[in-house]
Amino acid sequence: MTRSFLPDRLPDKAKAPTCLIQNPPTPQKEPLKHLLIGSPHAVRSAIHALHVLGYAEVGAWSPFLPTGNPGEVMSILIRQSIAGESVAKSQRD
Repeated sequence: MTRSFLPDRLPDKAKAPTCLIQNPPTPQKEPLKHLLIGSPHAVRSAIHALHVLGYAEVGAWSPFLPTGNPGEVMSILIRQSIAGESVAKSQRD
């Protein structure tokens, strides 16, 4: 005959065990803003160069915005970076 290791019913005063494992704190992330300003060709070239380096997808940059200066545009990229971490390390993770 087999017997259960646990009784069919717990005494009224018995409590279910609680989990003492806590999740590690999540690192604080902060926005890191990149701004490229130059001719449309120069800005486009820089965006593609950063893509080739694996830093950011081409589509992550904003559309070209006029700066008010003739022949000059700007594009913005906002990424989340872990506070105190190098940019290169955040890319590997």
